[in-house]
Amino acid sequence: MAKKQEKENMLPVLKTHIKENTPARLYFFYGEEMFLLQHYLEQLRKILIDELTESFNYHKLTTETFDIRSFADAVENLPMMAERTMVLVDDIDIFKMADSDREKMVEILSDIPEYCTVVFLYETVEWKPDKRFAKLYNTVRDYGIEVEFAKQSQRDLIAWITRHFAANKKTITPDLCAYLIDITGGTMTALAGEISKISAFSGADQIVKSDIDAVTEPVLDAVVFQMLDALGQGNSGQAMVKLQQLMKMQEEPLSVLGSIGGHYRRLSTAKILLDNGKTANDLMRLHRISSDYVAKKNMAAARSCSAAYLARVSELVMETDRNIKTSVDDPVRLLELLVLQLAQEARNDKNP
Repeated sequence: MAKKQEKENMLPVLKTHIKENTPARLYFFYGEEMFLLQHYLEQLRKILIDELTESFNYHKLTTETFDIRSFADAVENLPMMAERTMVLVDDIDIFKMADSDREKMVEILSDIPEYCTVVFLYETVEWKPDKRFAKLYNTVRDYGIEVEFAKQSQRDLIAWITRHFAANKKTITPDLCAYLIDITGGTMTALAGEISKISAFSGADQIVKSDIDAVTEPVLDAVVFQMLDALGQGNSGQAMVKLQQLMKMQEEPLSVLGSIGGHYRRLSTAKILLDNGKTANDLMRLHRISSDYVAKKNMAAARSCSAAYLARVSELVMETDRNIKTSVDDPVRLLELLVLQLAQEARNDKNP
């Protein structure tokens, strides 16, 4: 029986298993960073499965093909012309199975043959072990290794981005790496694609901001921040351009409004923190912001506005939310009206 694991970062354990070619019998892969998840899944597969015998020794079960009997058979199948087998189970919530299937699952997971490695993969289904089903819960914790592929820190991402640009014979500053993280949402999957596009577009060795802006499609929150930053600088025309960009991205008006509301909630928190001598690190902790670049931008924006302005803005956002949900008026027009109101409030705040 495997030693019962504590709730900790198990990615280094997985890395050691791959490096030393000593895979465990049972893994659960989950988390926000799909790029890393797929990378280590492939690395694990390489040490387990030979291409020549893959069709005999690699078994993948999905929502369309999974049932407890098929799973048991896949686990018990002896390796053919190889030493190991691998069973990949994709997006199956084992805690939501029927009672009899959960009982059988406990039996299977607690007695996986030494030649077999089972990986439960969670990409669209949330991995959330349920303590109400004590036998299965304890079996998972006793026999399995739960590996979370969390979103990486800004420091790690900057180093990773720099290396990937270098592989394309390009250089980039840490500040531009932080900017790229901000406008893409900071997942490696998104960043990998953008790095390739930017490298292909740029005709110089050094990446500049115009290279990024020319080919990178910002995520919703990034465009909303640019829009509200333009308002803060008194540029209502540019703010309307950004709102039009969001509409061209086919973002839902309520999603845009939600992002606007979230932005001002962060600014309100930042204002309180500043008034109490706190720093961007405190804002990162309270709002679970992974990027200090984003946190510092919020703190800087909060310095230039009053608490009264933030309170009034909150009222306008809630009023717009009510109107979008209850009025027959066009939601896009209501958003445009909100932007104009926010622009007026920003001017009033600058010139009380």
